Amino acid sequence: MIKNNIIFIFLLTVVPIWAQQDYQYPFQNSKLDMEKRIDNLLSEMTLEEKVEALSTNPAVPRLGVKGTGHVEGLHGLAQGGPADWGGKDHIPTTTFPQAYGLGETWDTELLKKIAEAEAVETRFIFQKYNRGGLVVRAPNADLARDPRWGRTEESYGEDPFLTGKLTVAFVKGLQGDNDQYWRTASLMKHFLANSNEDGRTYTSSDFDERLWREYYSVPFRMGVKQGGSRAYMAAYNKVNGIPAMVHPMLKEITQDEWGQNGIICTDGGAFKLLLSDHKYYKTKYKGAAAAINAGINQFLDNYKEAVYGALAEGYISEKDLDNVLRGDFRVMIKLGMLDPAKENPYAKIGTGKDSIDPWTSDEHKELAREATRKSIVLLKNENDLLPLQKEKIKRIAVIGPRADEVLLDWYSGTPPYRITPLDALKERIGDKTEIFYAENNADGKAAEIAKKADVALVLIGNHPTCDAGWADCPVPSEGKESVDRQSLTSEYEDLVKVVYQANPKTIVTLISSFPYSINWTQEHVPAILHMAQNSQEMGNGLADVLFGDYNPAGRLTQTWVKNITDLPPLMDYNIRNGRTYMYFEGDPLYAFGHGLSYTNFDYKNLQIDKETLRKGRTANISLEITNTDKRDGDEVVQLYIKHLNSSVKRPIKELKGFQRIHIKAGETKTVQIALQAKDLDYWNEEKQEFQLENDQIKIQIGRASDNIVLTKKLNIKN
Repeated sequence: MIKNNIIFIFLLTVVPIWAQQDYQYPFQNSKLDMEKRIDNLLSEMTLEEKVEALSTNPAVPRLGVKGTGHVEGLHGLAQGGPADWGGKDHIPTTTFPQAYGLGETWDTELLKKIAEAEAVETRFIFQKYNRGGLVVRAPNADLARDPRWGRTEESYGEDPFLTGKLTVAFVKGLQGDNDQYWRTASLMKHFLANSNEDGRTYTSSDFDERLWREYYSVPFRMGVKQGGSRAYMAAYNKVNGIPAMVHPMLKEITQDEWGQNGIICTDGGAFKLLLSDHKYYKTKYKGAAAAINAGINQFLDNYKEAVYGALAEGYISEKDLDNVLRGDFRVMIKLGMLDPAKENPYAKIGTGKDSIDPWTSDEHKELAREATRKSIVLLKNENDLLPLQKEKIKRIAVIGPRADEVLLDWYSGTPPYRITPLDALKERIGDKTEIFYAENNADGKAAEIAKKADVALVLIGNHPTCDAGWADCPVPSEGKESVDRQSLTSEYEDLVKVVYQANPKTIVTLISSFPYSINWTQEHVPAILHMAQNSQEMGNGLADVLFGDYNPAGRLTQTWVKNITDLPPLMDYNIRNGRTYMYFEGDPLYAFGHGLSYTNFDYKNLQIDKETLRKGRTANISLEITNTDKRDGDEVVQLYIKHLNSSVKRPIKELKGFQRIHIKAGETKTVQIALQAKDLDYWNEEKQEFQLENDQIKIQIGRASDNIVLTKKLNIKN
């Protein structure tokens, strides 16, 4: 036994240390401290390899370092769709409602589940089919401050708190809950204040420091600090005169204050815009140096010549490259790209028992259906026209350009199937009820079938890609990336008038990526619903709601104005000038948070567990809600606050808590919402810090921002 030990010790002394391990270089040792691993990796890389690693795939083939690139994933992984993401050979993926619709669910747990499903499909395709990447460009944490914004469809809404909470949920779903590894990496976009398309490559979003801190950056800050995202995309636009991709805020705030230490990438083609559109630098060498010094570590366009030039001119050094590349490799390590697959629990996805395409599973199909029906907002339901009673209807007229299609947007993938509203209605109704269909009123057909039907369903809305070229939207009320809307009025409202004239029992479903000023429809048509585009289960989700198989509880996430003149100029980024529910003093068509149900809920017994909320503490707010009808349903409880004696300009009201809760018929439930003192802070520009102001606030509990039913005062003390 002693002899064997001597031999073993001898072997240890003559065999190199790396040969006794499963790795050749220290950076391959998963047990080593992350920063030490990166130190070693950078020391082994050549200058050329470092420049190459500034792309969206920081691989180092010579050293056996595998990287991973980006994929789009706002509402399902995109490996196809109108933009041919991933190449012409599309791979189907589960396709959920647009982000705008996901926001209208007001359901953080649901968004987390959706992101989890998307992340599984992302890993699956990457590991089984060698396609795509593991850095997912989602969620969009931009705020939809104006309904004319062409990319409203990508946002969760106009409120920073709601958008922040939904952002955190989506980030956590994408990244998973493993302590060491991420399922995928969440790359938020677009930082910052990116909500105009026309002129986005040269315009400046201008606002004061308080709005920067209290409004525009809030969802991003929450995504980093609460969600754990370590990747984001800088926006095209300027922020207060400085192009976002070279703005000091990237380093001084997101990194130094928030702790963002991963990927900061440019938007597509943004680097060249520094010279061509922004005209901010005289040479691309200075532009490249400025980007790297600002914290950019991934370029989405041609950059190499400019970076080499910046190095040659002495504007940056190899150490500067090292400093930014650390962030890329931190993300790669969290994704398990530098470690053996056996150590990463997510590496088995797409192999062995997990090798069945997940988008074919009933679980993912049902999740898409759940997301769709939960996203539907009942805007109006006069005389309880809805839900429809199938047994009492002999003839239904289905009318409109959106009745028999599921349209995909620019960031969509290719769904494995699409169920249109007309498809679902035919299946739901069966043979006992006759269905008439007309796309429009050509030859008077829409009016004709509406007149002979028991009920008429009109399905209208925008086309997500405008059915046109990249920067072209021929219809004024439509918008998309690169094009802002010129009108809020639906061109299809005349079709609604014709149908309603023929049959007063008309139901309008607005399938749209943004709000419309449907004033005539709201005044006359008895029942109106809103839902977003894109879901593979669009038809089933809508049919579930129309026939009462699901009780709608979606809520609006934007203020729907009556007229475009109710809005400040599009380029006015100072929301205090009457923008969003927080500062709009007019009478909206539909208020932020609005949404009806097929049942009624009674609110009572509002309680707060303390009279004074102090810095660092939490006030626990509770109330009782009773479902007073005979139908089960969800209610979305909304908590707003109003400062009563503040020394600074405050919003009319601010959302600071919400909860979507299921309550059975006749049941009473106690709802508890935690109000944290830190969520009441304002940014003190003089002290350069968030500060809790001594004040008194009014707690407002309601069904919508304009439907407050319970109030109570609470003292605030720093």
